[in-house]
Amino acid sequence: MSNSFVLVINSGSSSLKFAVIDSNTGDAVLSGLGECFGLPEAVVSWKYEGQKSEEAITGEGNHHELAIKRIVALIETLGLTSLLVAVGHRIVHGGEKFTSTVQIDESVLNEIRDLSDLAPLHNPAGAKGIEAAMAAFPSLPQFAVFDTAFHQTMPAKAFTGAISNKLYTDYGIRRYGFHGTSHYYVSREAAKMIDKPIEESSFISVHLGNGASVCAIRDGQSVDT
Repeated sequence: MSNSFVLVINSGSSSLKFAVIDSNTGDAVLSGLGECFGLPEAVVSWKYEGQKSEEAITGEGNHHELAIKRIVALIETLGLTSLLVAVGHRIVHGGEKFTSTVQIDESVLNEIRDLSDLAPLHNPAGAKGIEAAMAAFPSLPQFAVFDTAFHQTMPAKAFTGAISNKLYTDYGIRRYGFHGTSHYYVSREAAKMIDKPIEESSFISVHLGNGASVCAIRDGQSVDT
């Protein structure tokens, strides 16, 4: 077992996915889900060493915070706390501000909150997850990975489309792109499979799930979505 783990959190509006990742192998040592936030049946479930477990979320307060407190207690019980070196957060919208992964400080957290108008169901939940994780792990560096960041290489003709430029300059209305972490990963894995440098590889990447998006990737960069 590695001695360098990263806690990864994907905080949604009514759920929270988490995993403790071995930074050397990329394997999930612990993974789980908090769901049904805001409802009496709110629960945290997890898988560790092949065994699945579940526990109700009880107590007064924000369910994101309560879920992370339970996750923190679980990590401590399993003896993994001392092995954590960082916490990573998947954040849906970084607007034009964030073009890559950034270390989170109060300024970054405020920017994420300010971008909530562009992702009202996701960014507020992401901010709650960050707040709870920073309170739980004050000594660990925390990082935000933005779904929109991969698409910031799109040319203006792709992200503005056939609308008035005033809508973009005055109100920020443009195509930002989503599921960027998925498109980034899939394109890199595909390049490995065909034994070709990503800088010389072009793909059409399709993400299908609760949400769906298609991305045109040229020489490893997003050019349209």
